[in-house]
Parts: sequence; C-alpha cells; structure tokens
Amino acid sequence: MQESGTNQIQHNNVSIKDAIGVIETLHEYVLLGMRNLRIICTENGKFKPDLLDKNQFASYELAFSEAEIAAAKSLLNFGKQADKHSLDFDISILFACEIFKSVTARLRSICWDANLCLTELASLETNDIVSGLLQYNNGSFIAQLGQRILTEEITQLTAGLSEEKELVRETFYRFTNDVVAPLAEEIHRKDKDIPKEIIRPAAELGCFGTCIPERFGGLQPDEKPDSLGMIVVTEELSRGSLGAAGSLITRPEIAARALLAGGTEAQQKYWLPKLAGGEILCAISITEPNTGSDVAAVSLKAIRTDGGWLLNGSKTWCTFAGRSELIVTLARTNPDSSLGYKGLSMFLIKKPKYAGHQFQHEQSKGGKLSGKAIATLGYRGMHSYELFFEDYFVPETNLVGEDNGEGNGFYYTMAGFSGGRIQTAARATGIMQAAFEKALNYSNERVVFDQTLGEFQLTQVKIARMLATITASRQFSYAVARQMDEGRGQMEASLVKLFSCRAAEWVTREAMQIFGGMGYAEESAVSRYFVDARVLSIFEGAEEVLALKVIARELIEKS
Repeated sequence: MQESGTNQIQHNNVSIKDAIGVIETLHEYVLLGMRNLRIICTENGKFKPDLLDKNQFASYELAFSEAEIAAAKSLLNFGKQADKHSLDFDISILFACEIFKSVTARLRSICWDANLCLTELASLETNDIVSGLLQYNNGSFIAQLGQRILTEEITQLTAGLSEEKELVRETFYRFTNDVVAPLAEEIHRKDKDIPKEIIRPAAELGCFGTCIPERFGGLQPDEKPDSLGMIVVTEELSRGSLGAAGSLITRPEIAARALLAGGTEAQQKYWLPKLAGGEILCAISITEPNTGSDVAAVSLKAIRTDGGWLLNGSKTWCTFAGRSELIVTLARTNPDSSLGYKGLSMFLIKKPKYAGHQFQHEQSKGGKLSGKAIATLGYRGMHSYELFFEDYFVPETNLVGEDNGEGNGFYYTMAGFSGGRIQTAARATGIMQAAFEKALNYSNERVVFDQTLGEFQLTQVKIARMLATITASRQFSYAVARQMDEGRGQMEASLVKLFSCRAAEWVTREAMQIFGGMGYAEESAVSRYFVDARVLSIFEGAEEVLALKVIARELIEKS
C-alpha cells in the first residue's frame, strides 16, 4: 500500500471497521423502508406487485440506496488490509462518507412514502462514530488527497488481483494502448465499422473465449467459471473504446451463457468453439419496438414449418447485427400471449456478414432478413440495428435446446443477462478510467490564471472523488464476479450495473468539465467517453426497469 502525506484529520478517529459499521447501520434503514413498503403492498397476506407500481418513487430510491451501500461495502471490505496511513485507506473512508450523504438524502426524500422516521435519520449523524467518519468529508481533506493524486500522477489504486490476473490485465492494457486507442477516434467520428486490425488480434489473444470453457476452445477452466478474468479484459478494452472494443466480449458472453444453460450437446460443440476463436461474431436480438426491456412481451412470431420455423416481425437495438454471422434471438413460439414469457423460445440465426450501415439477406426459398443501423449519439463502431424478418426460415436444429428448448427461451435469456450486467459494469469502469486519466493529465498541464488546473482546490476535490468512485466500481465488480463464480450474485450483478453505469455518467461529465470548452470538442477523447457512458444506463436492462422490476421488486417482496 502507498504511504500518504500528512493529513489535518487524525487517522485514529475512525477505522475501516467503524466505517463498515456506519454503513451497515444505514443499511438497516434501507431494509426497514423495504419492509414498510412490503406491508403497504400486501393485501390479505399476499404481496401485490401492482401496488408496488404505485410506489415507484420510493422503490427507485431504495434500489439505488441498496446499490450504493453494496458499492461502499465492497470497497471497505477490500480496504480492510490497507495501512491506516495509505491512500487506499483514505479513499475507502472518503467513499463511505460520500455514500452516507447520498443514501441519507435518498431516505429523507422518501420518509413519508416508506414510513421512515425523519428524526431518527437526523439523529444518526450525531452518533460519535458517524461524526468521526464525516470529518473526512470536508474540502480541505479531500483536496489533500486530490493534490497527492495529481502530484504523483496516480491513475489507479491497488487492484488486488492475483499474479495471473494481473498478467491478463497487462496484456490487454498493452493491446488497448497499441491497437485500439490509435483507431478509436476515427471509428467514432466517422461511425466506421470495427476494423479487422482490432478484431483479428483480439481473437488471437483469446478475447472472445473469456467466458467459454476450455473444452470448447475458450479460456475458462472446465472445472469452474472465471468471471473475474472476463471483467478484467472488458475493463481494459473499454478503456480504449466502448464501441470499438469494450463490447466485443458482451455478445459472445451472453450467447455462451445461454447455450451452456440450455443448448444441446451438439449445439454447444458446434457453436461455442466458433465463438471462442472469433471464427464467427455474434449479435443478441431481444428488444422490440413496442417492448423495450419487457422481455416477457416479445412478439416476434415463430411458426412451425417443415424442418424448422418461419420468423416474422421486427426487432430493434440489435448491436453488431450487420457484421455478425450469428444472431441469437428470442421469438414467440406459442401464439397464446397470455402465456407471457412461457411462450418464448431462443433461436440461433446464421447469416452472412455485411459491412456498412444496412444489409438485406434473402434465402433461397424466399425468406428475408434486413437491417438498418440506427444513428446514435455515441457507442459507434458496432452499430445498433433495426431488424425485419419476413418468412425467415430457421432450421429446427437451431432452436436452442431443440425439443426441450421450446418455451424456455426466457430462462436462457436471463442466464445470459446476468453475465451481461456485470460485464456492463466493467465497461463502465473502463470508460471512467479512461476519462480520469485524461482529466488527470490535463489538470497538470492546463494553466489558468497563472496556475495549473490541478492547483485549484475544486479540481483536487473532483479528482479525489472521481478516483474513489472508480475504485469502488472496480472492487464492486470484482466482488460480484467472485460471487457469480460460486453460483451466487444474481441480485448483486443487477446492483453493480445500476451503480457503475450511473457513476460513469458522473465521472465522464466531471472529466469533460475539467477540460472546459475543449472537453465539448470532438477532437478531445473525453467528449467520446461522455456520450458513450450515457448508453450504459439504457442497455442490458434500462436503469428504471432494473431498479423497479428487478431489484426493488425482489428485495421488497422478500423483505
């Protein structure tokens, strides 16, 4: 751990154990709010989700409070080994203060909705340990941390990775700097396709096999999953470019998890090695124009025909659909809409690859699949498509799970999405890291009023808070990855996505603000980070749906 300079606050005022205790006490109020909402939403002893929909404001704030507290706990648990005079320790305590302020503000805003006592919340701050913790949350102390970070040009705190994982990180760190970064700006500004100069060497490094077991040609050990390796690779690639590199793993990761969850042995043996080696690239097509994140409402029709199925309907926001040779899609195989998600099945659609922003693939028997890229603010390179299926034939062997897979597509989709959410958190961390590095360098170089930006207190405070947020996001995603490898962490995967994606918007915004007018110019990379970060809270589960329909509903119902 790194030795820090002299602080105005004595470190013996608080410990990591004290900070964890404060956060856990605050968490009790969040849990109380959830229990109170459950009572409000219960009739005749039965929980009513429709009543919860009438309490969305409180549910939303409680979901975010849960995510922020989980992030603070992750960083504090990691910081237990830190020396009390280290920067790691100070950053952990600073972040705990930030979360305490944020969560108490959220709870105050819903005290009437969730039957919380405002007086009790206010009295919490008068506790001696809490007061000792909050001493760290003053401008002078935070600025000291920022000044040290700027002076020593500290871009990242201790990650706590094993030697093996650190080697993986270093490999993709170099790849990002040498290959991705030099191409990223042109891809973004001209909305180009991802070039083979990125895809080929990424495949050679095993990029596409990080989530696929070794027996299928991937990098994951056969005897146990290794989500952490995937997180490390994703973060480094996203540091170079979200649209041109950071999302390369996402689609094969979702497809692989779905195939491993429900694919037949033959399907796994055929598709997984091709995905792992980058022999084929894939896209995931779930969202429809009228359904958004409501997966159960998917309406793309799949009708049985000789030897397979005919697909008719449309999809939207299918990223990388043009370049991909495989599209994994969800369709309704049972026309009875009352069945909801139970009438959905997953299909593997094979197609030629197409360059550019639109394509049309006609089958020999007349079926057609066409796509047109949607112009977007950021996240360029992969392109997100609207898709149109017209009697498009899919052989019966391409129904995931074949006979056993009919009606189970929703479950396979969810198996893939849990990995997609934690990976999106890693993408958010990578973008934040890139923005922070640029902001740090610019703060030390830019002179205003005869001083560098980094000599101003407010800049120092921004820098310290940014690094604290990035470190928390990183350690939170690492912790969730380890839980998922033990067969747990489904809820935590949603929580880390909710926290990290919102954090990325704030960090990239602060980086742009430090750059001032130059940050708004396209010639500055921070403008790309800002517009790319904005999509993170939308895809892989929109923020509102994730907070209300996944996190709040499950936690409140079980409270």
